[in-house]
Amino acid sequence: MKNLARKAALRSGILRVAGRLIGRGAAILMYHSVMEDPLRHQNLLGRTVHSRTVFRAQMELLARRYRPISLDEIGRFVRDEGALPSRTVAVTFDDGYADNYEIAAPVLNELGIPATFYVTVDCMERRRMPWPSRLRFAFQATKKRTWADSSGNSWPLSGEVEREDALLRSCDECCKLAGASQDDYVANVESELDARAPVESGDLMMTYDQVRGLVRQGHIVGSHTMTHPNMAQISSQELNRELTESKSIIERELRATVAHFSYPCPALSPHWTEQTVSASRDAGYRIAVTTDGGLARKGDNPLKLKRTRPSRSAEGLQWNLECAFAGRAV
Repeated sequence: MKNLARKAALRSGILRVAGRLIGRGAAILMYHSVMEDPLRHQNLLGRTVHSRTVFRAQMELLARRYRPISLDEIGRFVRDEGALPSRTVAVTFDDGYADNYEIAAPVLNELGIPATFYVTVDCMERRRMPWPSRLRFAFQATKKRTWADSSGNSWPLSGEVEREDALLRSCDECCKLAGASQDDYVANVESELDARAPVESGDLMMTYDQVRGLVRQGHIVGSHTMTHPNMAQISSQELNRELTESKSIIERELRATVAHFSYPCPALSPHWTEQTVSASRDAGYRIAVTTDGGLARKGDNPLKLKRTRPSRSAEGLQWNLECAFAGRAV
């Protein structure tokens, strides 16, 4: 019934009328991974991965019904430095998975859709998955029956729901850590659960050659920090290191200025604050995206732009976009 109601609403055009009434804005889509067989790495990526078939259908929808643009154009729009046509959409990817280059980029290039790719530097350089994926694998693969958090509370691991609850608690703890302390935390959990992600899972991350290839193809590359912490939950010293060191390393590899940043949102709220916005500005970033839902509108701070989630199908993406343009929460 829900799908039928959504289709009826889309056919009626009422959402498009509402969108014209509330004023112009741009949608920034947030993706992570695109694979031929998403189930193959479900224990690592969970629901953050799209199949190539679904992703292609979604990009064809953008090319047919919307106006795909670059994030730089949206930056100029929110700063009141240029106008945008209606129903504009930008595509972004977080984390820096190799499939972004191998699978997603060819689809984007064929359809003429620019994108921005945010890479997690430590994960690329050390050839390993971001810590949320490593923790997810440990909780999914373990044969242990319980796990104790840092407060000594015992979490049962008897079923999928219980494992997910324990994983979320673990993420709440780990997201407040960065660098070596984060490494130690993940290693301790893996040891306690006697389960760790295969070494070869690091091959799922991009290389710098692939990152440079994305730039040559006309896409934007930005920073997603060094080690993927919640930037609002770490110390000022760690915050500055995550911002400046990742930017410096990517710039060295690309031999170009990096002006884009994406806030990780691995757990807990908030994942950005006015302090982190100020620090990102001081580090030299000009545009930063959050995981808060909504459109980018004229006058918005370009260092805390909202994004839109793409859903699991082309029809779901269309619904999410039409609701976003109409100012309606999904």
